Amino acid sequence: MQTIGLLGGMSWESSAVYYKLINEGVRERLGGLHSAKIVLWSAEFQDVATKQAAGDWAALLDIMIEGAQALERAGADLVLICTNTMHKLADEVAAAISIPILHIADIAAAAIKQTPSQTPLLLATRFTMEEPFYRGRMLDRHGLGLIRPEPEEERAVHDIIYRELCQGVVEPASKARCLAIIDKARGRGADGVILGCTELDLLLSQADSDLPVFDTTALHAQAAVEMALSGRETALTRTA
Repeated sequence: MQTIGLLGGMSWESSAVYYKLINEGVRERLGGLHSAKIVLWSAEFQDVATKQAAGDWAALLDIMIEGAQALERAGADLVLICTNTMHKLADEVAAAISIPILHIADIAAAAIKQTPSQTPLLLATRFTMEEPFYRGRMLDRHGLGLIRPEPEEERAVHDIIYRELCQGVVEPASKARCLAIIDKARGRGADGVILGCTELDLLLSQADSDLPVFDTTALHAQAAVEMALSGRETALTRTA
């Protein structure tokens, strides 16, 4: 079994879900008392969020590289960046270490392409929804054109993530707001929903929609289990 490195704490709410899902996945595969070999490096999220808001991505890259290199020194064989947003820096982080990073967008794309969905709605932080690092990768590498919410809807989703979910708060009104956004996007051609923030699975699930719902946290964790137990890197688990 390979050791999985979790670059987490962004926020710790979703990092805890990663830890649980990965261990459950190993136990399901191997049975008994088996669990995953995991090394966790956890950022101080207030510092990260402040730098995100200020657009200080150079400082954030330093934090990410520090964490990834610490994971490698600690014996990790592969790295998961436990946040969609910080995959903005994934290529630069990958260049600073010698072990593979499993890119969350590639894992999500593989799952989407197993369904009829071709134009899913992306729900995420405003960084992930607005900037091209995620949507561009989905289009250029996988031929998937993602639909964005309307601007005011993007602001609402971003606020729900940072003001509620990242602080462990799950509000029924926020769930209803996200479901209304999904219904509206369906009218613009959305044929699926990407939970493109690792906290959104605290609020939404497949049970909430008849559209295919792609939980990036669960998909990412599952891919890590597969790689850790097979010992093989596949084309869809490479960053570059």
